[in-house]
Amino acid sequence: MSQPPGEPDQPPSPYEPPAYGQPYGEPQQQPYGQQQPHWGHQPPGAAQPPYAPQPPYGQYGPPGPGPQPRGGGPNVLAILSLVFAFVFAPAGIVCGHLAKRQIRQTGEEGEQLATWGLILSYVFTALGLLVCCGWIGLAIWANSDNGSTY
Repeated sequence: MSQPPGEPDQPPSPYEPPAYGQPYGEPQQQPYGQQQPHWGHQPPGAAQPPYAPQPPYGQYGPPGPGPQPRGGGPNVLAILSLVFAFVFAPAGIVCGHLAKRQIRQTGEEGEQLATWGLILSYVFTALGLLVCCGWIGLAIWANSDNGSTY
C-alpha cells in the first residue's frame, strides 16, 4: 500500500492483507512499537471495522404464531363417534363415551361432536333394536297359525 507523498505515515490497517513478503498467520508489525489490537479491544480513535455489527442470531424466517390454545384441535374419538353413529352405532356409543372422558382430562375441542355422536348412536341403536324386535315378532306371529299344521 503506497501513500501519497507528503502525508504522515499511518500504521497499516489490521483489516488489510499483510505486506508483501510477510507470511499470513504472523502478526503485522506496527510502527512505533505498538501492539496490534485484539478483536473487540480497539483503542479509542482506532479505525472501525468496515461492516456494521450484527444482532444476535435468532430464528430463521418470520416469527411463528403465538401460543396455541390448549388441546390443539377436535378429539379424534369424537369425530369417530359421529362417523360410527351412521356406520355401526354401538361403536359410536363406545367412541363417544371415551371421547368425552378424554376431553374432560385433556381440554381438547370436540365436546359437541362427541355429544352428537352419542345422541345419534343411541337413536340409531334404539331404532335398530326396534326393527330387530319387530322382525322377531313378525316371524313369531307368522309362525303361529292357531295350531293347524299343513
